[in-house]
Amino acid sequence: MNETSAYGLWGLVLVNSVVFILFAYSFFKPQTTRDWRSFGAFSGFLVALFAEMYGFPLTIYFLSGWLQSNFPDVDWLSHDAGHLLEIMFGWKTNPHAGPFHVLSFVFIIAGFMLISAAWKTLYEAQQHGSLATTGTYSYVRHPQYDGFILVMFGFLLQWPTLLTLAMFPVLVVMYVKLAKSEEREALVSFGEEYRRYTADVPGFIPHVSRLLGGPAPKKYGNG
Repeated sequence: MNETSAYGLWGLVLVNSVVFILFAYSFFKPQTTRDWRSFGAFSGFLVALFAEMYGFPLTIYFLSGWLQSNFPDVDWLSHDAGHLLEIMFGWKTNPHAGPFHVLSFVFIIAGFMLISAAWKTLYEAQQHGSLATTGTYSYVRHPQYDGFILVMFGFLLQWPTLLTLAMFPVLVVMYVKLAKSEEREALVSFGEEYRRYTADVPGFIPHVSRLLGGPAPKKYGNG
């Protein structure tokens, strides 16, 4: 990809943004105002990412002096140079086959799978008016938010930008606040049952023993 075609491809920005947002929508299926708020923030992250990936390389523009001084042999207007971690850590071949790029897909795929599995469990629980405590909800109380965080982190590994790096902690904090709001509502709806659940199951980071195949809390089934 040459200098004249690496950026300014706003059609690709639009297509990629729409495709990934719809893809995420098919996994998450937002229904409540809170759902749309979290989904909208995630969508904004994707638009910002693809705008720099194919539209205008704002991060490279701001860091151009430092990058050119430290990596003088790199064509910073090429598309491949946007994979900053691969370039900075000396990956000499195709950056799409680099370790950070490959690892990014692990996080992205795992995140979407987690969002999908969590939505199925939550939907079934809502249909029965019960508390979602099986499946992914037997590992953590907020698996869907974990999924969004994994996807965003994966994209950061693949194509880090100043804007998305700034957005990431803000969105994580937003998801934590949304989760706490949900928990207050669940406590009102399910009372002591939800207190027992929160005592057994962590909010965002699963217990190591559970990840290693340990049993789910007995009173909530094996998921």
